[in-house]
Amino acid sequence: MTEGLQGPAPDERPQPSGRRNAQGIRIDPEVAAEPESRRTVLSALVENEPGVLAKISGLVSRRQFNIESLTVGTTTNPETSRVTLVIEEPEPGVRQVEKQLDKVINVISVRELGDDAVRRELVVLKVHGEEPDKVNAVTEMYDGTTLDAGPRTITVQITGDEQKIDDAIDAFRQFGIRELARTGQTALARGEEWTTHAEEERYERVHDT
Repeated sequence: MTEGLQGPAPDERPQPSGRRNAQGIRIDPEVAAEPESRRTVLSALVENEPGVLAKISGLVSRRQFNIESLTVGTTTNPETSRVTLVIEEPEPGVRQVEKQLDKVINVISVRELGDDAVRRELVVLKVHGEEPDKVNAVTEMYDGTTLDAGPRTITVQITGDEQKIDDAIDAFRQFGIRELARTGQTALARGEEWTTHAEEERYERVHDT
């Protein structure tokens, strides 16, 4: 009778980490790990055509991108509008959003803005009005404006960067926030840098003539 092969028992043998793909090749868990999400702002210059915003929002919802806010407004050119998206996605997702937006027919130019971009948003809050002096003091502390004041409610607006808006909302909670409307961020590149290349090209074209 032959003896068994020498060596450790199966449960004592070192087990390779990771999993195998469809081809049976073992994947390094560090390589296969999902990249971390990051928060960033995309600015898209679009044509003022009916249905453009619906196309963009439809694309976003179909692809299930993690969009935190989406704002739209006119630019110096009456034929275009600026769409600002705040997204939180892993790096491949950010690039995918850019590519998908660039495929929309009415989108002229898309660009991710740097961390130093000028970002602002607005919040309108309606709070209980039992302590008007204290409400007014908090409003002034955040450079806000009182829009409406009555015996039962006070409505104020605050503008600023995201952190300032978050802090202001927390400060107003002591009075009881009845309603709140927040715009989401809009942004421009800082200094002389253009927010989108298409705007720079148009500016140079107009001023060269």
